[in-house]
Amino acid sequence: MNGRPAIRGGLRLDGHKSRPLTRPILAVPAPRTAILALDQGSGEPSQPLLDPGATVRAGTRVASGCGASADLHAPISGRLREYATLPTANGPGRCLVIEGDDRDEPDPALAAIEWRALDADALLERLAGGGVAGLGGAAFPAAGKLALARAAGVEWLILNGAECEPWICCDDALMRERAADVVLGAQVMLAACGAARATIAVEDDKPEALAALAAALAATPDAPIEIRALPAIFPLGAEGQLIAAVTGREVPHDGLPPRVGVVCQNVGTAAAVADLVSRGTPCISRIVTVSGSGVQAPANVQARIGTPIAELIAACGGYSPERSPERLVAGGSLTGRPLASDSVPVTKGLNCVIVAAAGDLPPRAAEMPCIRCGDCAAVCPVALLPQQLHRAAQAGDAAGLARFGLADCIECGCCDYVCPSAIPLTARFRAARERSRLHEQERHRALEARERYERHRARLARRAEEERSAFEQARRLARGDGTTSGPGQDSGRSRDPDRD
Repeated sequence: MNGRPAIRGGLRLDGHKSRPLTRPILAVPAPRTAILALDQGSGEPSQPLLDPGATVRAGTRVASGCGASADLHAPISGRLREYATLPTANGPGRCLVIEGDDRDEPDPALAAIEWRALDADALLERLAGGGVAGLGGAAFPAAGKLALARAAGVEWLILNGAECEPWICCDDALMRERAADVVLGAQVMLAACGAARATIAVEDDKPEALAALAAALAATPDAPIEIRALPAIFPLGAEGQLIAAVTGREVPHDGLPPRVGVVCQNVGTAAAVADLVSRGTPCISRIVTVSGSGVQAPANVQARIGTPIAELIAACGGYSPERSPERLVAGGSLTGRPLASDSVPVTKGLNCVIVAAAGDLPPRAAEMPCIRCGDCAAVCPVALLPQQLHRAAQAGDAAGLARFGLADCIECGCCDYVCPSAIPLTARFRAARERSRLHEQERHRALEARERYERHRARLARRAEEERSAFEQARRLARGDGTTSGPGQDSGRSRDPDRD
């Protein structure tokens, strides 16, 4: 697709990325105690493989992915102390707690992968075994996504380097410092999914990242990979919006990108793939932006999965004595979620922590009635009518929510940002979606209960019929009038002399 991409709605937002990007990526020391959430952000927990007391090393597989979750590996060496329900970025969840031994010994089984010598199935299996997940925030298993793409015969891989949230810049820092890893990861994923070409999509307000990627591609001239600069418009980093901007193809509201021949992965995921194939390192760390006026020295940090956020803040100089932090936010200022404390651990889906002081984030103004201005509809990137959705949500109108497209809402927060009445639209839509999910679960449970009841009634009816038949047969036998004669046997009745 040539020319300016068609981008619907969205916002041009002032960024707050300069301070973290003035410093190189900072390596946070391995935590003394690692808290590994079994749900890393995908919404489905991995299944633990070890019992408390087991000894682990950095990279040892400790939980098996299932469905929407990826394999988990110990981020440090030590002893599995316990399983416990603890606070996470996604709410309270089951966690695996590892007590470190301060040696940080890697698992001896880890080794580089000769990926060019593997067929697609074997390569996908190795990526799954490395626990590589979507590091853009969704944390969906990369191997599963690539396998679906291969089965659908996609021809286009898109690496998402847009990163349009105002505070998040971990992908920008990654592309500046590790562009060669992003290119290597793209090559491996092309081989795994069978696509013919790849596009690394980056917003045009990241000139250093664009230059670094161009240099890395120049060193790999035979790779079918291109770089595409896009306008810096929020929420261009959302999967559907990015695909439309790069390819001109629109993902159906009830479908996935492979239906239009495309698969999308984050640039951080590509770098994690490169770590796995070149060094044998599974997905046990990620880059996190730590920013906001409430922290002394904002930076992008490389942190082990399971590291408490307090240790990330400490590595950035600690809390600012001049600007007292008011809020901790996991993720961006528009799409992130508040954190109850800094004891929450890093997960694969955590890309940013905002230590917000007064003035960093829009104030929480008092909500007022909707004035029907239409600003929310004008900025909605998926062309919804948020004011109509809000009315349906407030009324509990499930049919109205479905009619006005609640399922298509990407929860980007654009409508909240422009609403002059300070209505928390996104939070209301998220709550309505959760209610719809719970209602659907209840409906399925009711259907299953009804089916169980009908099967139970059928079994009782069959049993009653069998008992009635057995009783009737026993009664006929007792009377002597229910026997059945075989060939040449006397039936028990008098013979007719006229037929002898």
